[in-house]
Amino acid sequence: MLINLFISFLKIGLFSFGGGYAALPLIQEEVVNLHHWLSLSEFNDLITISQMTPGPIAINSATFVGTRIAGFPGALAATFGCVLPSSIIVGGISYFYNKYKDLDAMTNILNFLRPAIVSMILIAGISILQTAFFDVKAISLANMDWIMLAIFIISLFTMFKSKIDPIKIMLFCGLLYLVTNFLFY
Repeated sequence: MLINLFISFLKIGLFSFGGGYAALPLIQEEVVNLHHWLSLSEFNDLITISQMTPGPIAINSATFVGTRIAGFPGALAATFGCVLPSSIIVGGISYFYNKYKDLDAMTNILNFLRPAIVSMILIAGISILQTAFFDVKAISLANMDWIMLAIFIISLFTMFKSKIDPIKIMLFCGLLYLVTNFLFY
């Protein structure tokens, strides 16, 4: 199990260019679809927990999944697997970037990677929205969580139109969801 955790998160760490949000589809594929270590609902909880705790989302996710599957040794294996490729790649890239940063080829490579990274982040966002607003089994207006949609719109509008601290908005939205669930369910 430790080797499976290490290899799964090694793959995630190796191919998650663009940061934690870009890694979310890869984490979902490995953890939910391929190995069935978490359900889709648990995966969304994982994202929420990883967002609320300090540190990069991919590393927090690796630690969470590793702990859930194999305790402390699992957390170490998954986290090390996630971090190892980045450490090696960043070391190599920093050397070559400093040496060749003025070459057109370097600029072209970076320009080529940007759209792929944006699309991975968009896919992760769409996946999170689907599981937040709809029943996991079916996406239709009949399965829409209208309270969650309303809270999302309120928080989105508040974040764009005010300078309120995002943490306060998150706390308010969480409290609002608890109150509405208590009143309507």
